[in-house]
Amino acid sequence: MKKAPWVIMAILSIGIGLYPIIYFVMDRKFGLLNTKSESLLSDAFWNTGFYGHIVLGGLALLIGWLQFSESIRKNNMQLHKNIGKLYVFCVLISGVCGVYIGFYATGGIFTALGFILLGLFWLATTIMAYLAAKNRKIERHRVLMIYSYAACFAAVTLRIWLPLLTGYFGDFETAYSIVAWLCWVPNIVVAYFIVK
Repeated sequence: MKKAPWVIMAILSIGIGLYPIIYFVMDRKFGLLNTKSESLLSDAFWNTGFYGHIVLGGLALLIGWLQFSESIRKNNMQLHKNIGKLYVFCVLISGVCGVYIGFYATGGIFTALGFILLGLFWLATTIMAYLAAKNRKIERHRVLMIYSYAACFAAVTLRIWLPLLTGYFGDFETAYSIVAWLCWVPNIVVAYFIVK
């Protein structure tokens, strides 16, 4: 990967990877949680899903960019493997939680479908990438991990698009229903061209 895009990706990944900390230091009626009902916010199962998604998803984002470092792969393959295993663990938990909370997405079925499909795509590409590595199909592993991290990077692109669309439409719900798709589908298209 070229150095400048890699550095930009790293900075954005670290910044948004640390973002879930805000939910532990601020009042819960902040950001997206502001759109949720009191009954949902008091539901233990939903809270487990929400915090499982943001904490482990944040950690996956925080460490995933390191896997694109050629020097780490060349000089310390064991570190690359260990980070990879941690990334896969984080995706499995965060992805399942993401699919579950996707059913409760603000904005209805169109929004929910966008986030649920994102979660399923992230899980599928990550599991297939892990199995490819186990079977020593390194090129297939590399390609699938590019797609996996493109899905993971939706956490970043969501936070870029959402304020822009909210400002443009003047309505959070409309913006959120669009961003449920816009945060990840273009990432997959970019990943496709990177792979090609």
